[in-house]
Amino acid sequence: MNTENADGPVPTPADPLEPWPETVAWQRVSTDLIRVELVRLGIGVLVVVVGLAVAWGLSGHWLFGAGLALVVLLSLWRSVAIVRAVHAWGYAERDDDLLVRHGLLVRRLSIVPYARMQFVDVTAGPLERAFGLATVQLHTAAAASDARVPGLRPAEASRLRDRLTALGEDRAEGL
Repeated sequence: MNTENADGPVPTPADPLEPWPETVAWQRVSTDLIRVELVRLGIGVLVVVVGLAVAWGLSGHWLFGAGLALVVLLSLWRSVAIVRAVHAWGYAERDDDLLVRHGLLVRRLSIVPYARMQFVDVTAGPLERAFGLATVQLHTAAAASDARVPGLRPAEASRLRDRLTALGEDRAEGL
């Protein structure tokens, strides 16, 4: 809601409890990240399911069957959460900083000033490479910094790395 004064409309301040400003042009990560995360989940679940099935077959105890059912139900729930979580990832390049958002239940917004960046990594594990994806990780002096952008195409990851590095060097010169 905007109010009027002598100079024209005055924008209402953003809600401090809403960590994802709507005035920012968010870039989304690739939806192929959903497949990567589902494959990771599937590998872990397969190992657990095989272990529980073998234990159930050898012992015949009902607890192993109940554990098997629980693992399947939790896997289905996690699959839905993965889809939603990937859609929640986003990043925005502004004049002086990079914004990275993620999270469903607990929303997290990381704001990394270009001048505070020490270096930028681009990584891609075997599974990410198989789907043509990479992750950009930003490193700052703060040990708790977790600004990373997964699920980028390699060309976009390289472009972002180069741009962030150049902007970081330009901003650091002024310190």
